[in-house]
Amino acid sequence: MRFLFIAGSLALAAPLLPAQQPIGRTTATEVQVSGAVDIAHGETKLGNGSAITAGNQAVKIALERGGELRLCQTSSVHLSKDRSIDDPANSALMMALDRGAMEANYTVGKYSDVLLTPDLRILISGPGQAQLSIRINAKGDTCVDNHGASAPYVTVSSQLEGGAYRVLPDQRVSFQHGSLSEVVDHEPESCGCPTTPAVNVAKSGGPSSTPADTAFPVAQSEGLAAPPPPRSVPTVPPGEPHAEVTVPLTYNGDTPPPPSSSAPPPPAPVEAVAPPPATPEPEAVPAAPPPNPPPNRGGVFHRIGHFFARIFGT
Repeated sequence: MRFLFIAGSLALAAPLLPAQQPIGRTTATEVQVSGAVDIAHGETKLGNGSAITAGNQAVKIALERGGELRLCQTSSVHLSKDRSIDDPANSALMMALDRGAMEANYTVGKYSDVLLTPDLRILISGPGQAQLSIRINAKGDTCVDNHGASAPYVTVSSQLEGGAYRVLPDQRVSFQHGSLSEVVDHEPESCGCPTTPAVNVAKSGGPSSTPADTAFPVAQSEGLAAPPPPRSVPTVPPGEPHAEVTVPLTYNGDTPPPPSSSAPPPPAPVEAVAPPPATPEPEAVPAAPPPNPPPNRGGVFHRIGHFFARIFGT
């Protein structure tokens, strides 16, 4: 489908390119192009009024007048030049970036270049060596980095509010929501093509111990790349036990709580020890019967008579 779209664009642009000098060219294949373009021998020539959209990789565009543009992934840029200037080496360049990011690296000519965004107009005036980075997210936040000590004169003006702001050499600023009244003059993040990973909070004492758990690419946060698909494999390395248990949480005030798992375990059973064998007791010997009492002789009167006999000696 994309091939047919490009072929149709080429059919309209083919009569125009021989009469005019192209703005730039690229050898990237993962791109979408429209407008005045020509593809030959593995190279795409971009003419006046052309548009190019990068895929999942950044695209380099070599300018005919010298220098290059680097279009970041999933970004689109429209290119045109001033038709009144016949000198290709000094032609003024006009770029339009709706969303995404790009980097410009070239020597600024005697005519100013212009970069348009939905909210701002960025004027790049010479002399100077441009190392300019621009990034625009879906909210309209526009980051401008005028890098280098020999940076050109960069002036940002609002297309709706009026006013102007000069970005000094080697200065990086961010216009929140594309407004000149909300300026962050020391933007910490890069304004150009993002790198992966871009943020790692593991070194700042975060709860995670692996960079992969704490890194969040700027490309995803700025809408330049889709988030990765969910993991389809377990995070536990092979060979290590892993279990996932789902238990419903219930509460009943009438039911006593179960014993705590931290209670000490019951004592181990003690083996029964057999008692020592009993010593046989000696056989009991029957005791001798007591002697028979003396026979009762005369009873009480007999004892009285015997008593008086002892007294009187009879």
